[in-house]
Amino acid sequence: MSSRIILNAFDMACVTHQAPGLWRHPDNRAHTYTSIEYWTELAQLLERGRFDALFLADVLGTYDVYRGSAAAALRDAAQVPLSDPLLAVSAMAAVTKNLGFGVTVALTYEQPYLLARRFSTLDHLTRGRIGWNVVTSYLESAARNLGLKKQIAHDDRYALGDEFLDVTYKLWEASWEDGAVIRDRERGIYTDPSRVHPIGHSGEFFDVPGIHLSEPSPQRTPVIFQAGASPKGQEFAAKHGEAIFINGIRPELTRKTTDKIRDRAEALGRPRDSVKILTLVTVIVAETDAEAQRKHAEYRDYVSPEGALALYGGWSGLDLSQYGEDEALAYVDTDAARSALSIFTTADPDSRWTPADIAHYVGIGGIGPVIVGSPSTVADELERWVDVGGVDGFNLAYVVSPGSFEEFVELVVPELRKRGRTWDDYEGSTLRERLSGSPVVPEWHPAHRYRGSLVGGPTADDTTLPAARIPAAL
Repeated sequence: MSSRIILNAFDMACVTHQAPGLWRHPDNRAHTYTSIEYWTELAQLLERGRFDALFLADVLGTYDVYRGSAAAALRDAAQVPLSDPLLAVSAMAAVTKNLGFGVTVALTYEQPYLLARRFSTLDHLTRGRIGWNVVTSYLESAARNLGLKKQIAHDDRYALGDEFLDVTYKLWEASWEDGAVIRDRERGIYTDPSRVHPIGHSGEFFDVPGIHLSEPSPQRTPVIFQAGASPKGQEFAAKHGEAIFINGIRPELTRKTTDKIRDRAEALGRPRDSVKILTLVTVIVAETDAEAQRKHAEYRDYVSPEGALALYGGWSGLDLSQYGEDEALAYVDTDAARSALSIFTTADPDSRWTPADIAHYVGIGGIGPVIVGSPSTVADELERWVDVGGVDGFNLAYVVSPGSFEEFVELVVPELRKRGRTWDDYEGSTLRERLSGSPVVPEWHPAHRYRGSLVGGPTADDTTLPAARIPAAL
């Protein structure tokens, strides 16, 4: 039997995500992203299409590399203005029962103690449908506006990220035992303090001595999404990622990346098929191939090359205005997202990419491929990416919203269902169960070793704690 294709919608709390200039198209309603209805209606649409999740991207700065200014990004609404992706999740969860939510949060500018509570809260409110796309941020503008003189070096961000996740795993998995919350009305005990444990973490980057503020949520640890293409990023992803998001140009090239990720995961003691790999793709579909091609040509008329280069500058850290229009791009190390450089250079050494080529390519679909055609043509190509490229599914970007998602649900999903590539109905109750079949973090995951690890250790009932730790006002 053919494997089921994982389907995530790929969106961002902004006007222009992966198609700069398309905000001007008359069918595009992405500018209504500031209304709660945009998100609740989108969530209901995706659930009707039996999507696994809505995957929400985010950044914490502006794309100001191109021409040394944010002007191009502002003119084209290229991921600015931008809202917080976490805040609409509760509303979307309230109008759906099964759709999952993968939310991007850059740990570089967070505190694990606080972020752990936010994700526990969302896991409770969604009844176990939340995932965290763990990123370390790549924008210099984010670092400057969040208190740093410059961005932390690329590999150092991953060292910080490892410890950050270690702290959150301890809070989610070890601090509260199963059954700590007893709600005993007769004895007047809501939580048994002898079953709640301070984690006592003291490390290079963080000191977190106390207990987790939230009681255990359905999944405890949210599903960990990750996107890393550099050697450090791939190591980080292979260790922590339950679902890994990559970019690819062609399935044949992408297979090298997917094999490398699975090889590395296996070397770390993980089952090879435990890594769910998703790639970015944009689909333009219509009843016939000819109609879809006409639609694609129409969309192309709205593309902003400057907006595309603004996006690429933010992703790569490279200002392509400094290159001649027909000058070939070469790989250089930056502290931005290195996949945005490698995908056009080292990953495809037989191709020659100029700034003009990149602007054209990025103009619709960002760094991912664009699939254009009838439902049968699109399904054929998606299957080719799975079978040849070794991916498990897709993060589907839009050209116009919600139209691109509506057309995919109406036209492509039935074709995939007919081929046995997507389910008739949801299976399992949490996002983790649907992706991997496991209700809790599996044994191979680094979070698992903390499950119950503090049983028998210091507790919140420990009367030996110094009295000075208790505020006098209490």
